[in-house]
Amino acid sequence: MTDMMVGLLLIFIILLAYFALNLQSKTEELTGANTTRAVILSDLQKSLKDKGLQVEIDTQTGVLRLPDDVLFEKARWELSEEGQAAVRKVASAMLEILPCYTTSDLCKEERSPHLIDAVFVEGHTDSDAMHGAMNNYGLSVRRAESTFSTLRTSQPELENFRNKPDGAPILGLSGYGPDRPIAEGDSEEDKRRNRRIDLRFLMTTPDKGLDPDILRRSR
Repeated sequence: MTDMMVGLLLIFIILLAYFALNLQSKTEELTGANTTRAVILSDLQKSLKDKGLQVEIDTQTGVLRLPDDVLFEKARWELSEEGQAAVRKVASAMLEILPCYTTSDLCKEERSPHLIDAVFVEGHTDSDAMHGAMNNYGLSVRRAESTFSTLRTSQPELENFRNKPDGAPILGLSGYGPDRPIAEGDSEEDKRRNRRIDLRFLMTTPDKGLDPDILRRSR
């Protein structure tokens, strides 16, 4: 009986150590992915600054925020001329920075073990009620669609940026209406800040079951 109890205790200790090591490994993967995302956002911000475009980044939430003052007029979904120019600069910066964080053939350096899972183009509006057939949610989606379309038409190669071989393109879109304000006040300045586009970056973690040669096939 004593030998049996000792044996069970040893098995329990081995299992506990296994789960602890597995948890540590997953934590390191997630931390590494978040660090990689912060590097991506910082590199994009620097590239855009060099191109004459100032953007905000939030490395905690993975957001690159386009300048609200040049994108849209109130209650309009069409990008202004300045807005189109700004989005074209963003597309150019993405083409420069992102290839080695996807399976793109354009990657000419060491491919990151942490790939981008998705980049969501998120449309937002202020809280003022819309009049007519379109509401704020529809308006936010149309704003995201306008930005999404301009990104892809100005740099068509972005369509081939994927998170795994034969996977779906990383670019997607969504609209949140007035539900995610970054300014809580009711002033015109606050409303202007909330009429915006965010690019939200989501990361994958390394898939230990995926042959690394597959990810390196286009290097």
